[in-house]
Amino acid sequence: MVQIVVGVVFVALTILFAILVVRVRGAKNPLARWLGIVLGGLLTVVFALVGVVDLAGVYRLDAPRGNPARNVRVAMTADRLARGEHLAHLCASCHSTTGDLPLDGGRASMLSNPDGSGLGTLYAPNLTPGGPLKDWSDGEIIRAIREGVDKDGRALIIMPSESFHAMSDADVQALVAYLRSQPAVSRQTPPRDIGLIGTLLVGTGLFPTAVQAPIAQPVAAPPAGVTAEYGRYLVSIAGCQVCHGADLTGGRSDENGPPAGPNLTVIVPRWTEAEFVQTIRTGTDPTRHSLRAELMPWKELSAAFSDDELKAIYAYLHGLKPSEHVAFLSAQAGG
Repeated sequence: MVQIVVGVVFVALTILFAILVVRVRGAKNPLARWLGIVLGGLLTVVFALVGVVDLAGVYRLDAPRGNPARNVRVAMTADRLARGEHLAHLCASCHSTTGDLPLDGGRASMLSNPDGSGLGTLYAPNLTPGGPLKDWSDGEIIRAIREGVDKDGRALIIMPSESFHAMSDADVQALVAYLRSQPAVSRQTPPRDIGLIGTLLVGTGLFPTAVQAPIAQPVAAPPAGVTAEYGRYLVSIAGCQVCHGADLTGGRSDENGPPAGPNLTVIVPRWTEAEFVQTIRTGTDPTRHSLRAELMPWKELSAAFSDDELKAIYAYLHGLKPSEHVAFLSAQAGG
């Protein structure tokens, strides 16, 4: 609401300065006339751009999407709960105060300046039955996970829906089943607070929302097994591309974005399968370098995946064609 008012103010200022430009054209003093036209015109353009971009950002953040949630009821089976508990660890770094289960809510401030001002502050909500999900349907939760919109169809931010978009129906339903089964934690997180600069970034598209294309068809995962095909699926839903780049050849440093991960097509082929599994299990790679948990979520990956699943991931990464890109130093990237 505040940013709508801000956008309206900028539009009003645009109109005001446009009127002043028209009126100053009748000034008898040539210098005053041209200074008024130039300065007034410049301010008109600036306020117009800021107002339009701000309102565009508000629209992208708050306008409901037309894709309805699926009418689905998730059955609470033992196998589904066990699978969902493993997958829930992929959410723990943001949605937990301890970095572990239960997912009682956390704080994300990736839209903030170092002093906490400017862009805005985001809070990862409580995902236990004591949080807002108690009033959501199973279909609405599934839509939020894979399509990046909330119960009301509004855009989510810093939600890895780009990765979860590929999550199979079976896995996303297992995750929902586990979320429903957690012990209820009565912890409320504040609503997101996005300032003018943050809204402008969203309005220009420089900071994308989590919204993904609606899913209308069934989504199936490859058969589980120690195969490169299944490993590719696991790499996708784990969000490895977010930090390591779309082709896993290394991410780019971005002050307001995810950490830059190293080139996995160069690093992983140097390791044996056992060394790769040991690296994820212990956080120490074969060179005795300790992975920085705040940059590389090895603890969450270790909890989320079995040994066979890590072997499948290794099979996929080991089979990638090594890139000519220079790998980032592990010490810098945390990998």
